[in-house]
Amino acid sequence: MTQIPIRRALLSVSDKSGVVELASRLAKGGVELVSTGGTARALRDAGLQVRDVADVTGFPEMMDGRVKTLHPLIHGGLLAVRDDPEHAAAMEAHEIGAIDLLVSNLYPFEETVMRGAGRDEVIENIDIGGPAMIRSAAKNHAFVTIVTDPEDYAVLLEELAANDGATTLEFRKRMAAKAFAATAGYDAMISQWFAFADQQRLFPEMLAVNGRLASMLRYGENPHQQAAIYTPLGPHSKGVAQAEQVQGKELSYNNYADADAALELIAEFRDADPTVAILKHANPCGVATAGTLAEAYRAAFDCDRISPFGGVIATNRSLDGATAAAITEILTDVVVAPGADDEALALFAKKKNLRLLLVGELPNPRRGGLQVKPIAGGLLVQGRDNGAVAVADLRVVTATRPTERQLADMLFAWTVARHVKSNAIVFARDGVTAGIGAGQMNRRDSARIAVLRAQEAAEAAGWKHSRTIGSAMASDAFLPFADGLDVAIEAGATAVVQPGGAMRDDEVIARADEAGIAMAFTGMRHFRH
Repeated sequence: MTQIPIRRALLSVSDKSGVVELASRLAKGGVELVSTGGTARALRDAGLQVRDVADVTGFPEMMDGRVKTLHPLIHGGLLAVRDDPEHAAAMEAHEIGAIDLLVSNLYPFEETVMRGAGRDEVIENIDIGGPAMIRSAAKNHAFVTIVTDPEDYAVLLEELAANDGATTLEFRKRMAAKAFAATAGYDAMISQWFAFADQQRLFPEMLAVNGRLASMLRYGENPHQQAAIYTPLGPHSKGVAQAEQVQGKELSYNNYADADAALELIAEFRDADPTVAILKHANPCGVATAGTLAEAYRAAFDCDRISPFGGVIATNRSLDGATAAAITEILTDVVVAPGADDEALALFAKKKNLRLLLVGELPNPRRGGLQVKPIAGGLLVQGRDNGAVAVADLRVVTATRPTERQLADMLFAWTVARHVKSNAIVFARDGVTAGIGAGQMNRRDSARIAVLRAQEAAEAAGWKHSRTIGSAMASDAFLPFADGLDVAIEAGATAVVQPGGAMRDDEVIARADEAGIAMAFTGMRHFRH
């Protein structure tokens, strides 16, 4: 059958928003209302006539509500194939009444976990009867309409109004698909909680990956690719996907990717002095810490005055007018910040195409979690790179010991380098990047590019010397040969920080000693492919 009239509806919802209005409209259309527990009470309090599920089944709700709808008189009414003679005979023999509409949503498992409830309460908020009914109704969508989302109540009423109190097969198919997605996402949340939170297993035997469609995007990395953004179901940290977009065009796939890279980098400095990071194609091209955001932006921009055009800027403090004025001097695609004052908002508003994202609190860079990357025939899954290095973790391997300033420069350069595509080389001095070399096939070429950027920056700014003189150089992985170190020495670097662990470490250390520079090993690498 294409159109199925709604004569009898079962309403059993945890989220009761809008259910009274929906039930009232259904009742006015002559629909018999059947309900359970708290939903039935809410409908009766609104003056509606409701039949309890217990009256239908002949069994009371029991075991603290765990058992109420798991009964043949309910599931028979949902699952019966109405035009099958055997099904029809069974319904008549056992007095099973057809249920034409199921309105149901599930116990608030996600909310319970997120407010830090104890294990027993979390377990009690695993819905059993709800998913069973929803799946029954969705499977039998040829005859039954299932609605799981309060946002669809208005859509349901429009459907009924347009079809004289009936629903079409196309509508029921669409709602069934949404219902199965809802139960799948719900079960995925539960399995993740058991694996990650309850049993502390980073890599369970079955990995459920889920998400809720946030929006369709104009296209993917390229115009011929389709794209969308999903947000995770269940507890998760917040980032650019939850940011408030104050102004600007719709974010593209590349905008999201670049803004996320910028947020992850600037989060490293969330407790630091005012810091600004400028990125292009998910790679930093300038990072600086200073007394004010405006000063930090100028210093970061001076590191590379070419690449920032059409780039992404992130700040670790709320934006002020002076910083906004500086940023708007060039074309910028996206700005990510915890907040912005009225003067900054007014200045940005004049740049209609600039996308301004306010994220509130910056994420914790040391948080856990998984990263998932599809490959042909499988998924690569790893824990987030949340490793950190402090001064106490550095192992000085040269005769020359680094000064306090050099140690600070080492850690600053190292922090930025972990967010640069490998092979990564970063020169920094006094809380400002001097030159960045990214994504080369060998580490020497990355070092050469970083030095070249620093030289170009000095020429553009009219400085006498490149900022690499007296700087610290960071390498995201070990220096396999002394050639990369030679580039740093020639550029005037006086300190180097690298993971160590290469076969030729002794050769590299000897070259550093020969040049009289300080070098320290972290024992940790940060490949970023």
